[in-house]
Amino acid sequence: MTLSLVLACLWALVANILAMLPSRDNYWRRAYVLIAVGVPILGYVTWENGPWIGLFVLAAGMSVLRWPVVYLGRWLRGRLQ
Repeated sequence: MTLSLVLACLWALVANILAMLPSRDNYWRRAYVLIAVGVPILGYVTWENGPWIGLFVLAAGMSVLRWPVVYLGRWLRGRLQ
């Protein structure tokens, strides 16, 4: 297993642990930090393992952070109408 995949698995583990802890702002601050850390890891995974593994890791990250993706989709749909 490459270093980038180990970092991606560690990111997923930390994301799940953070989701179990209580939060006052509905986890948005944690989501911003996870996105800021996850994007470079995703680029590193894609660079080191190829685009198909990168897409798989992207899908896994989107399943963990589904609400920011939902709100991004709503925002984009509102901008296009």
